[in-house]
Amino acid sequence: MLTSTFVHLKGIGPSTERRLWESGIADWATFLREPNLPGISPSRKVLYDVDLAAAQEQLDRRNARYFADCLHTRDHWRLFPTFGPRALYLDIETTGLSARDGQVTLVGLYRQGRMRTLINGDDLSRDVIQEELDQADLLITFFGSVFDIPYLQACFKGLRVSIPHFDLCFAARRVGLQGGLKHIERELDIARDSDLLTLDGMEAVRLWHQYHAGDEAALDQLVRYNAADTRNLEPLADWLYDRLSLRYGPPSLTPAG
Repeated sequence: MLTSTFVHLKGIGPSTERRLWESGIADWATFLREPNLPGISPSRKVLYDVDLAAAQEQLDRRNARYFADCLHTRDHWRLFPTFGPRALYLDIETTGLSARDGQVTLVGLYRQGRMRTLINGDDLSRDVIQEELDQADLLITFFGSVFDIPYLQACFKGLRVSIPHFDLCFAARRVGLQGGLKHIERELDIARDSDLLTLDGMEAVRLWHQYHAGDEAALDQLVRYNAADTRNLEPLADWLYDRLSLRYGPPSLTPAG
């Protein structure tokens, strides 16, 4: 999908991009081979050729951060097949208050089949979160662009997020799915352990307070709840990428799953 993308070129929006696809310009290589394109002046074509050659060079270098800057955030889903193997799935729990008055209690991090949970008072720190982000090519969250990342950056001053961000909440809205993560999981038959089905964000706050009152079992359940939230982003990202590709990608594109 990435090499079929033209909306990062100045002056090309979704409608022009689709017209290019429908006229047989399915990818960057085809665009660069054609000396003339309908609706694009020769001088503009030269500028676009330079931009596409630069994008191809950055892709060859596997530089995901380049595309974080040149693509609108709503189009970061297009990066999923290319950079998904080095994606970091992230979900946080908090004390239930605003970032100014509250705290992050847990940060769930999932990548390449490995789950890691950072716990306040144990191993949760800005440096550890930063290290995890710096090792990733793509960040994947649910509503994280509005909640998780701003909250983390408010609590951990100087935390940098320079990689592309595929926010599944807004991707879901674009394909007609409404509601929160658990509601969407039920619609798509994405499973979690039965004892976690009734838990939500407020229950997570309660479990944290129970743990601080001496209930170690509460922490265990909270960690499992957060891990389910975090791991389940992976199958949801697969499903959403396929639906977004069908709706917004070129006609020739075959879905990933």
